[in-house]
Amino acid sequence: MSAITRSRPTSVRNGAARESILSRSAAMLIMGVFTFYFLVPIWWLLVSSTKTQAQFTSTTPLWFTPDAVGNFIGNLGGLFTYNNGVFLKWIMNSILYAGAGALIGTVIAAMCGFALAKYRFRGREALFNVVLSGVLVPATALALPLFLIFSQVGLTNTFWAVFLPSVVSPFGVYLARIYAASSVPDELLEAARLDGSSELRTFFTVATRLMAPALVTIFLFQFVAIWNNFFLPLIMLRDPDLFPVTLGLYAWNSSIGQNPELRSFVVIGAFVSIVPLIVAFLSLQRFWSGGLAAGSVK
Repeated sequence: MSAITRSRPTSVRNGAARESILSRSAAMLIMGVFTFYFLVPIWWLLVSSTKTQAQFTSTTPLWFTPDAVGNFIGNLGGLFTYNNGVFLKWIMNSILYAGAGALIGTVIAAMCGFALAKYRFRGREALFNVVLSGVLVPATALALPLFLIFSQVGLTNTFWAVFLPSVVSPFGVYLARIYAASSVPDELLEAARLDGSSELRTFFTVATRLMAPALVTIFLFQFVAIWNNFFLPLIMLRDPDLFPVTLGLYAWNSSIGQNPELRSFVVIGAFVSIVPLIVAFLSLQRFWSGGLAAGSVK
């Protein structure tokens, strides 16, 4: 009887170890499949960017040609010099729309979320429910009403027609409130007030540091959403000099029938357009790990 009793823990441990190995293997397999699924289009863009117009259909679609480096440099040079460098202007427009819009949108969302989390006032929950309802409304459903509003004030086909709607982020307000409520202690805010700190100074010097991971997340979500925005610029803008890169590539792609050389520019332009997104994620990733580590210590 004692031998059976002693053998049970060993068998249980062995079973748990086998189950843990199977669970990890299944998780790694699923992540590997999804990683492959998401990276294949990027790989295709990279490979296609190294080919000439004639090589698109005559070579292996997912592998390089012997003259890949030279073709890539040539395609890149042609992309940035075509039509007086209009693609570079589109990239700069997207950086301005996405960078400034995401930055201002993050500040507004952080202040609204912090106020909803830490200040008690009448109608707070009703206001928060309105914000939540804004999360559920798709951006495409708001494009036409926004066009009608901006046309009434004469702001269509201007920078502001794309920029102003981009600084509003209901999801950012929701995330900021949830994170502020859990990561910013009320005692710390009271201590700052007792030391004579104003509410605005307390927010920017105390709360924003504790909310750093959430703010980075809001910024990245907003940056990607604005960068990939297509429908709003499509109905708001007519001047090619104001186009973001998404709308500019669409205009080129629509003209391939009349100008076949644009095919290679569209492909390499699509590849170049994702580089700022990759740079943004890689450069801001350290704020996630640093903020989470600081939060775990506190």
